[in-house]
Amino acid sequence: MTDGPSAALGRVGIWTFAYDGQPAGRVRESAAEIEELGYGALWYGEAFGRDTIGQAWLLLSATRRITVASGIANIAFREPMTTAAAARTLGEAFPGRYVLGLGGHRVDDTVREMDGYPVPARGRAVTSMRSYLEAMDASPAHSPLPDPAPRRLLAALGPKMLTLAAERTWGAHTYFVPVEHTARARRIMGADAFLGVEQAVVLDHDLDRAREVATAHVAGYLAMAPHQEANVRRLGFGDEDIVGGPSRRLVDAIVAYGDTEAIRRRVQQHLEAGADHVCVQVLTADPARLPRREWRELAPALVHHHTRVAAPSRTA
Repeated sequence: MTDGPSAALGRVGIWTFAYDGQPAGRVRESAAEIEELGYGALWYGEAFGRDTIGQAWLLLSATRRITVASGIANIAFREPMTTAAAARTLGEAFPGRYVLGLGGHRVDDTVREMDGYPVPARGRAVTSMRSYLEAMDASPAHSPLPDPAPRRLLAALGPKMLTLAAERTWGAHTYFVPVEHTARARRIMGADAFLGVEQAVVLDHDLDRAREVATAHVAGYLAMAPHQEANVRRLGFGDEDIVGGPSRRLVDAIVAYGDTEAIRRRVQQHLEAGADHVCVQVLTADPARLPRREWRELAPALVHHHTRVAAPSRTA
C-alpha cells in the first residue's frame, strides 16, 4: 500500500452497463460528452461484455481528464498477476486517471454459470479478496511503475468486506444500496476511507412509468444476486418486501425516480450520509439504449449543484 495524490473523482459521476452493447466509436463519443458535461468520473461494470481492462483503455483514450473506474473488475475472471500488470499499464499510460474497483459477487464455494458459462469458484468472499490483494501485491513488476499507483477499491456491502476495504485499499464502492447503508458503511469504515456509492435513477415525470422501470431493476437483482438480498435483509427489509416481487418501500429505497430535483435530493442524501462520491446509473425501459439525453438533463442539477472537488488523499 502506498500513499499518493488523490484521484479527482468529484462529487458526482456516471455509472453504466450500457457501453457493452455499443460499438467502440459510439462509446468514445459518449465518454467524451460525459467529460464535457462536467461529471467527475465514469464507472462501468463487467459481465460478459468487454473485458474490464480493454473497456478502461477505450474510455481513457477517448477522454482527457475524467477519472475512469471499474465498478467492478471481477476477480473470478483473471489471475491476480494479470490484474496487477494491467492496472500498472493503465496507471502508466493515464497517470492518476484510473481507479481499479475489485469484486466478484460470484465468489463463494460454488461454481456458478453466466449464460451457460461456468465461472470458477474462489472460496469465501472476504478470505478470497484478501488473498487476491496479497497476490497482486506480491506480483513481480518488470515494466515501468506508474506514479501515482492506480487506486484500488473493493465492492463491499457487509461489515467484513467494508472493513477489509478500509484496511487494505483506498476504500469501497457500494452498489444497490439505500441511504441508510451509506451511513452504516461510513461508520464501519471510519472517516478516512473513500466511499463511492452507486445510485440507480429513472428520470421520468410519469411516476407510474418510472416506478415500473425501477421495480424491474430491483426485481432483477434480487433474483440473480443473493448477496444483494442478504444486504437488504440486513437493513431491515423482510419477506414482505422481497418474496413475490419487491415492495414499493424497497423499490423507493434503492431507486430514485421522477424529475431532476428528486434525483438531486437522493444524491445529496448520500453525500450527507457520508459518501465521498455518488455515481448515478440511469435506468430506462430499453437497457440497450445509451441514456445520453438523461445524462445531459441531469448534469446541471448534479454537476453544477455539487461542487466538484478532489477526493481526500487516502491509502491505495
